[in-house]
Amino acid sequence: MAQSSDDTLVIRDITDNITTLSVPFTIPGGLKAGGRTTIVKLLSGSLAVFSPIRLTEKVKQKIRSLGRVLFITVLNLEHHLFLSDWANEYTDAIIIGMEGLSEKRSERKDIETIKFTHVISTTNETKGVHAAFDAEFEYEFMAASRNKDVVFHHKPSATLIQADILFNLPALEQYSLVSKTDSGILTRIFNKVLTTKGSLLGQKIILWYSVAQNKEDFAKSTTIIGEWAFDRMIPCHGDVIETGARSIFRSATDWFTVKEGSPHHELTSHCLAHPFEYRNQHK
Repeated sequence: MAQSSDDTLVIRDITDNITTLSVPFTIPGGLKAGGRTTIVKLLSGSLAVFSPIRLTEKVKQKIRSLGRVLFITVLNLEHHLFLSDWANEYTDAIIIGMEGLSEKRSERKDIETIKFTHVISTTNETKGVHAAFDAEFEYEFMAASRNKDVVFHHKPSATLIQADILFNLPALEQYSLVSKTDSGILTRIFNKVLTTKGSLLGQKIILWYSVAQNKEDFAKSTTIIGEWAFDRMIPCHGDVIETGARSIFRSATDWFTVKEGSPHHELTSHCLAHPFEYRNQHK
C-alpha cells in the first residue's frame, strides 16, 4: 500500500514545466514499485495532473506555487484511489478517465462517486479532450491492456507519461527517503525483471503473457506509440528515463511488432514459445 506521508514525498522539477511527486508504494504481495504523480504546466499556464497520489498539505503547497489545476487525468483502472480528494479540492478541473473506470469505482463503498468530464473509449478516442489539452498532448487508449492504460505524449517536452505498461525498477527516487528499499524477495526479483537495462526480456515476457489481453490490438497501440517523437519517459513505477526512452519502448514491445518474414521473426517466435529457455541461453 502507499506510504505517501510528506516525510517521504520527493518533489522534483524535471523541466521548467514538468514536476513529479514521487512516493513509496508497495504493491500487494510486497513489491516495492513506487508511485508517482506527474504535473505538466501548459502553455496557457494551467496545470494537467496525471495519476494523482494522496493529496497532502505539501502537495497542495506545490500546486499553489505552480498554478491552477485544469485537468486531472487517471492513467488506468488502478491509479484512481485518491481521485475524489483531488476532484473535491479542484472543483473546476476537467476530470479525465477511461471506459470502465466509473463502473469499477461504483463497486467500491469506500470511494466517493464523482462525475467524469471526459471518458476516453475506443469510440471517442479521436474526438479530443479540450483545446488547451489537445494542443500539447497526443494519447493512445490501450484498451487491450489488462488495466486499460491510456498513454500520453507531451509533445513540447517530448515526454511520455504512462502507468503500467513499462516499469523502470528499482524505484530509487521514490524510495530515496526510506531505508531498505530493496528488502523482500519479490522486490529483489522484479528489480531485475522489470528493469530497462539489458535485453529487456523480463519486460517482454510480462507484456506478452500478462499485460496484453488482445495481442493484435495491443500491437496496434504499441506501434502508434513507438512512432511518437518522445525522448523522456515518466513511469508511475520506477525511475524517470531522462533520455533514450523511445528506443527502450520499441525494444520492450518488439515482440508485438516483429512481422513474419523479417530477420527477427524466427527468433521472436522461439522466444514466445520457450521464453525461459531463451533467457537461460542469454544470461
